[in-house]
Amino acid sequence: MFLMIGGEGEVNATWMVQGAWVEYAKEYNALLFQVEHRFYGKSHPTSDMSVENLKYLSSEQALADLAYFIVSMNNQHKLPPNTKWVAFGGSYPGNLAAWVRYKYPHLIHASMSASGPVLAKVDFPEYMDVVKDSLATHSSECVEAVEAANKHINILLKTPVGQKTIQEHFRLCEPPIDTNNFNDIANLLESLASNFAGVVQYNKDNRVSSTSKITIDTLCNIMVNETLGTPVIRYAAVNSLFLDTMEEQCLDYTYENYINELKNTSWEQNTGGRQWTYQTCTEFGFYQSSESKNALFGEGFPVDFFIQQCSDIFGKGFTKELLYRAVERSNTIYGGLDLKATRVVYVHGSIDPWHALGITKTRSPQSPAIYISGTAHCANMYPSADTDLPALTAARKQISSLIGKWLQEPK
Repeated sequence: MFLMIGGEGEVNATWMVQGAWVEYAKEYNALLFQVEHRFYGKSHPTSDMSVENLKYLSSEQALADLAYFIVSMNNQHKLPPNTKWVAFGGSYPGNLAAWVRYKYPHLIHASMSASGPVLAKVDFPEYMDVVKDSLATHSSECVEAVEAANKHINILLKTPVGQKTIQEHFRLCEPPIDTNNFNDIANLLESLASNFAGVVQYNKDNRVSSTSKITIDTLCNIMVNETLGTPVIRYAAVNSLFLDTMEEQCLDYTYENYINELKNTSWEQNTGGRQWTYQTCTEFGFYQSSESKNALFGEGFPVDFFIQQCSDIFGKGFTKELLYRAVERSNTIYGGLDLKATRVVYVHGSIDPWHALGITKTRSPQSPAIYISGTAHCANMYPSADTDLPALTAARKQISSLIGKWLQEPK
């Protein structure tokens, strides 16, 4: 039995017919199951997403759901006692795949954990450091242009004329920039940085989406093209590329609008942002701040900017102290990078910023790590393509071999 674990969004039926795990299933004659994570997609266990109800949203509850599901399927399908379940997951579900093997070893025989940041961490500036390194795989000129653009933006923000220039070139929605509103400025700078971070994270991963054809090469080719104008003009061109691709007329950068959107508790108005933010505030942190000595995007969105969002969205009780205790608790119950699970293969790509919080080196022969040079987030999970790097093709074969070996081992 192969189990694909859902995460911080709606599960996609496409995974039931394509992806590397489908090929493994054909090879080992496995049945496929996919389970949506509680509180995401169409899985609505409560009337709304009030704070009172969100207390039932946690990774521990999700793992217990998986355990209950496995027992239920074993009973429903009258499966023999020696039936072996193999879990698959990527990103946060990559964590869950490793953790469910750790916590329920009598139910899960083995796991494939892709791009899982198993170490919880409040301040995660290393994410942006990897973004910088990944852009540098195109050219040092690309990195220099991004840095120059951010320095120029900070200069422009200091004068009314400069603020108007930013408003026009970056197609900002109303109201006009108020430099006394720190949160608006931080939100703006973080949004512009996210244009690059998101592309780096999913670079050339064989997804099919509106932005999947935008790659590191696409962005860097714009950033190094001096005929377009100064670095800040090129930076604005990247922003326009995203606005046009997403069919947005302008960039809504106001902190108040962002917070109000996440304060909405109705199921109809939310696709996962409120739920995932709650989990970061109560379990993981993972805040991709600008607090790094190697800061690519300036220092405009420090970790406190993200921490404040917890109390602004969920209430005054969601304090900095609560967050740090929660993150410490997660690492205590799961083990962080010292996760003691056997028969788990950890897979990461060098381009993916999340590998900085993952297990990228083999710590035990029983749970090997595969670190793929040149690939991004969860790349090994997608269907193969002729354009795949040889290292990615080799990784998929190695994973298949490990699954075959582990299936031969007794429960």
